[in-house]
Amino acid sequence: MSNSKLKRVVVFGGSGFLGSYVADELTNRGYRVVVADIAKSKYLKESQEFEEVDILDLDRIKEIVEGANYIYNFVAVANLDDAIHDPIKTMNINVMGNLNILEACRVHNIERFIYASSAYALSSEGSFYGLSKQSSEKLTEEYSKRYGLKYTVIRYGSLYGERASHNNYIYNLIKNALLSQELTYRGDGEDLREYIHARDAGKLSVDILEDREYENSHIILTGIEKLKRKDLLIMINEILGNRLEIKNIEDEFFGHYKITPYSYQYPTPAKKLVANPYIDLGQGLLESIQVINEELGEGR
Repeated sequence: MSNSKLKRVVVFGGSGFLGSYVADELTNRGYRVVVADIAKSKYLKESQEFEEVDILDLDRIKEIVEGANYIYNFVAVANLDDAIHDPIKTMNINVMGNLNILEACRVHNIERFIYASSAYALSSEGSFYGLSKQSSEKLTEEYSKRYGLKYTVIRYGSLYGERASHNNYIYNLIKNALLSQELTYRGDGEDLREYIHARDAGKLSVDILEDREYENSHIILTGIEKLKRKDLLIMINEILGNRLEIKNIEDEFFGHYKITPYSYQYPTPAKKLVANPYIDLGQGLLESIQVINEELGEGR
């Protein structure tokens, strides 16, 4: 984008997994970046500002948003199981938190708001997590209709990468495998996913900001190739030298879609965007394994 150095971008949730990659990409392209989060990022660059914030504190959010051009919101209860077991926290952070940011965007006439949603916003699965994403999408759309706020909703698919934490399925899978020498899965393992590295997703998230074609629209960011969950386990096992036992835990994989997140109940149209070029899944898994193994080594 021309004159990007004059543009100030606030990334709520910028200390987290995906948010930190987006903050990095914005900085690399010359934007003035403010990372706003509950805790300071260990990935914070020297040129990036940090603002501590509770997503439920509207007055504080208004202070941070003032003077910004663009806003991203990545703050969320992102772990599906956590969301299922704590619906009140999930709705407060995922819905009321997003509403606070929307209100601050309205007050300060932000040029565009970018909301990090999920493929589960399209689904009848996902329990309280999916419902929170659907609700926040609708609130974002309504702010656009009522107040003229320009927005983009990005529905992220299955993310992975070196900066992931316990909220991420692949991170937990690899960590547990390294600790227990077992790869375990629930259900029949036939469920399909299109995995995308968070670094690729971060770059695409900034591409979307820089293209006005994506204003007031919904975008799906996902990987290129579909992979069954059980084949993912086989791939990880091969990378680790086929030394792990793959075990099936025969209980219900509650709240997760099997082949597609799409549901006729939620027909909001969206364009699909994929990275080209992109980080190969095998290479990305290898790098993730190396990072997690180093973390475990430091903790032992």
